[in-house]
Amino acid sequence: MARTESFMLPLNTEAPNFSLTNGVDNIKVTLNQVKGRSGTLVIFMCNHCPYVLHLLDKMVEVSHDIKKLGINTVAISSNDVENYPDDRPELMQKLAVEKSFDFPYLFDPTQEVALAYEAACTPDFYLFDQNLKLVYRGRFDNARPKNDNPITGKDLMNACQKLSKGAAQETHQIPSLGCNIKWKAGNEPNGFLSI
Repeated sequence: MARTESFMLPLNTEAPNFSLTNGVDNIKVTLNQVKGRSGTLVIFMCNHCPYVLHLLDKMVEVSHDIKKLGINTVAISSNDVENYPDDRPELMQKLAVEKSFDFPYLFDPTQEVALAYEAACTPDFYLFDQNLKLVYRGRFDNARPKNDNPITGKDLMNACQKLSKGAAQETHQIPSLGCNIKWKAGNEPNGFLSI
């Protein structure tokens, strides 16, 4: 796997719309159906990435905490499941049940949604305000699978708290870091290859 940073989509970008199937219950979900009163957190993730798995329990906890702030969470898996079968929808459902997801976990089979968001890695975090304008696209925190930093979610939580209070966001946002999205042949942005 290639260690990849977020592309860092420009702030104030409007969230691209989507209509994707929820891996948990096989029901189609749109962005407007999942958006929160105060904001919406979109996470690109997958089942097998060690960076995702390292943070996953805390990510679920944070999603629960920010729901109280009026911020809904939605996760999207865009990996090529033919070459990476660990990310198949039936295994998405299994993971969601095992980890008690209280948010939709959507499957992006064409990768069009990942391309629209210019997602680059798993996990990749996008926090949008109530008008679906991007206010944060940085890291969860500084914990990684091979360091001893505590998993707190402090960077993302700080952005969510600022959003809920109407406070200005940090101008310096640090990219997320994870495995590259596993692109289908021909979908690689700027010739970026999945490894």
